[in-house]
Amino acid sequence: MQQKQYIQDNHHFQIIIISDLIHAAKRIFESSLHPYQLHTTSILQELCQFFDKDQINSIKFWECPSHLNWRLHRAVDKDSKLFNPQPMLPSRISWDYCEKINSNNIINHWKMTFQVSDGKERSFLNLVDGNYEDIEPSYIKGGPWLQAFGYSNLLCTRAIRAVTNHALIGEYYLRFFPNEDFSCLCGNFPIESRRHVLYDCKRHNEYWNPRRDSLWHFVLFLIANPKAFMFIDYSQLVASN
Repeated sequence: MQQKQYIQDNHHFQIIIISDLIHAAKRIFESSLHPYQLHTTSILQELCQFFDKDQINSIKFWECPSHLNWRLHRAVDKDSKLFNPQPMLPSRISWDYCEKINSNNIINHWKMTFQVSDGKERSFLNLVDGNYEDIEPSYIKGGPWLQAFGYSNLLCTRAIRAVTNHALIGEYYLRFFPNEDFSCLCGNFPIESRRHVLYDCKRHNEYWNPRRDSLWHFVLFLIANPKAFMFIDYSQLVASN
């Protein structure tokens, strides 16, 4: 959030930029190469004219984090939302456009490397969104995954264990400790697999919807079954039963 007085106005001699991203605002004066160089150059041309008009002309930066809830910060924020500036440059070289392109490139690179590398592995649980389409990674508000279960550390931990298939269930023991007992404690399945826990196990049947491949229903299943994919001592459970 930024607010500035017009440089072209001859009656003003000071520009004040109020921002909660002061490091980004100060890039106006950064001479090194960066993605916003063209936009910075245009701003500096305007500033040179402003400084040449009078030696008392100046520019100041005020850092005001949003969480401080400063009264003037709210006033500037409200005024900024009503301000509809005309772009000085084509949108393709604006700061916002460059940031979007950089973010999209990072996401596309991650998607490509994740799909073709061994990082995903065969055990990764593919979930779909509310429209039953593959979930796409996003940087907006933490992305769809963290929006679904990131508000709880315990829920997030259990979800990650289930998605990566690294929870202490029988299937995990079968992969890493084949000499241990890997049958399910419900007594109805020889291997306590992730699919068995999600769909069939009578010990975790507190949620009725069968669409466990949906991120939303998957999270509701974890909430309704707090013991599912808990990292507990499996051998002690076997001994107790």
